[in-house]
Amino acid sequence: MKNNLFSIFTLLLCLSILLTSCSNDDDNNDYMMPAEPDFSGSYTQMDQMGRPAVNTVFVSSDAKDMFNVTTPSDQQSEFQSMFESNLTALSPAYANPGDMNALGQDAAAFTGLLATDVLNVSLEGTTTFYDGTNILTGRNLSDDVITVELLLIFGGEDFTENPSLSDDHVDANDKDFLTSFPYLAAPW
Repeated sequence: MKNNLFSIFTLLLCLSILLTSCSNDDDNNDYMMPAEPDFSGSYTQMDQMGRPAVNTVFVSSDAKDMFNVTTPSDQQSEFQSMFESNLTALSPAYANPGDMNALGQDAAAFTGLLATDVLNVSLEGTTTFYDGTNILTGRNLSDDVITVELLLIFGGEDFTENPSLSDDHVDANDKDFLTSFPYLAAPW
């Protein structure tokens, strides 16, 4: 008898938990996401990273905060000389006057391009960071951006200078991209 009462009590307890924790809230519009995002309030830009690693590598640590709040259209005039100094100190591929990268740019031209830290997007044609022909016309998820940047920084005119510095040796993702939105594989 004691076991039957205990079983009945346990069953009633489980049913009461189940019945009180379930509801039909999906019809209640109070919990729906708004149709438009709310951008009211104050926001502070903390980091600017149009092209991966550019800010990290070429902006001196004492200038990071200033760079991060500078409008991209003003970045070249304010930071190009810093970028060039840091590039020539970092890369032996730009050690001699007239040295160029595979894009045919000397240190001043290359850092002028990099100092405006935006990701360009081609509205017509191929969208890629670099595919051998198209350069900085956007970025596909599959583009090996860091290796391209290393090649342009260290690889010299034909990508053969400084081979140990010109590749991150990460040639594939851990998981394949999805074939539909959101395209990125689920995290581990």
